[in-house]
Amino acid sequence: MEDCGTTSEAEGTTDFRCVQCGFPIKTLYIQYSPGNIRLMRCGKCKSVADEYIECELMILVIDLILHKPKAFRHLFYNMFSKETVNFESLLWKSVLAYLLLDFYKIWVLSTSEKEWSSPVGVASLLLEFTKMLTGVIFGNLLFLFAVFHATRKFLSAPAGFFGWKQILLVLVFSSYFKIFLVAMMVWEFPSSVIFIIDIFVISSNTVALKVTTNSTMTRCLAVCAMANGVKFLASQNALIVTQS
Repeated sequence: MEDCGTTSEAEGTTDFRCVQCGFPIKTLYIQYSPGNIRLMRCGKCKSVADEYIECELMILVIDLILHKPKAFRHLFYNMFSKETVNFESLLWKSVLAYLLLDFYKIWVLSTSEKEWSSPVGVASLLLEFTKMLTGVIFGNLLFLFAVFHATRKFLSAPAGFFGWKQILLVLVFSSYFKIFLVAMMVWEFPSSVIFIIDIFVISSNTVALKVTTNSTMTRCLAVCAMANGVKFLASQNALIVTQS
């Protein structure tokens, strides 16, 4: 018996996309028996709709690092569909990890520019952490607000993709380069590495927005640059406050 696996025909919606051209597709594969599937072809470009279904996860990770649009289409449309994952749980866990990495970045920049001349008390340390955490949360709220409104005003996208949760998911998962900040917890790197990571994050955010909004690269880059500029100013203010 044939099983049309990974389908999105409920309520007449088509959530999946061909990773090659982005054309909507109802079914990614047909399963005849366990381990025996046939990948569907796109009705527009006639290519296999999503070859990542049969690929190892490392192949997807490499293509994401290389900023291949088809890898982002698989990630946002076919891998993280509401039919296959617990969307809410995944989103909030990812946001928490994102904020922790951002907090660590601000902490590294703050300590690299500030010399501790005497032992710091617990109360003073907690105050420093509170200021930095407030700056991180405030900066990211401004960043999300800027991207959300700029996306609605300047970019175009398929109907139903402008919800703030969808945009948040796109921004968080396309910021995967932040995971390299974990290496700074183990090995010592110059603080300039943080700015290199930020550049890669902005470029990845740009490609992710281009894929999910079907807009030009120039407009997506402008939106990301503007939003990150707002976030940078907020982060700098947070550093000034913690060093005062």
